[in-house]
Amino acid sequence: MREKDYEKVLLFSGVLSSIGFPQKIKDALEDRFGKIVYKSEAIPFTFTDYYNDEMGTPIERFFICFQPLITPDMLCMAKLFTNELEAMFSLDGKRKINLDPGTMSIGNIVLATTKNRAHRIAIGNNLYAEVTLMYHHKGYESFSWTYSDYKSKEVQDILLEMRKIYLRLLK
Repeated sequence: MREKDYEKVLLFSGVLSSIGFPQKIKDALEDRFGKIVYKSEAIPFTFTDYYNDEMGTPIERFFICFQPLITPDMLCMAKLFTNELEAMFSLDGKRKINLDPGTMSIGNIVLATTKNRAHRIAIGNNLYAEVTLMYHHKGYESFSWTYSDYKSKEVQDILLEMRKIYLRLLK
């Protein structure tokens, strides 16, 4: 009996940056993942001061997504690559750009991380994944562990725009 293939998902990345979006990073991402088919407007990242010491201020948040669609098991590889890129563009051991890859399916948004918590599942190479948002009733629903920016209307509006792209690419 043949196993059923994974449903294709949209690979995206949340980006935190104090240096904009350097062409070298954009090129490296496109070389690895395919064409960036969407880049959101940047919004000030004021949800936490967690990154201020490392990245400097001001920090902006924006999102990008790629074509072609991928299988969800590629998230681990994507996170490994984005970690390498962050390190390459660090200054004195401090990141100036933070790339948080995730996948978008019909029903959810999954993020990859290096940090283990009770609600996260190991995906290999000392990485974990979590369902961050669930799509329900024409919008996203959050969980107690969902990052505050992902709970915000600004970010959810961006994610809904990316969902439209994903649904077009699925056809």
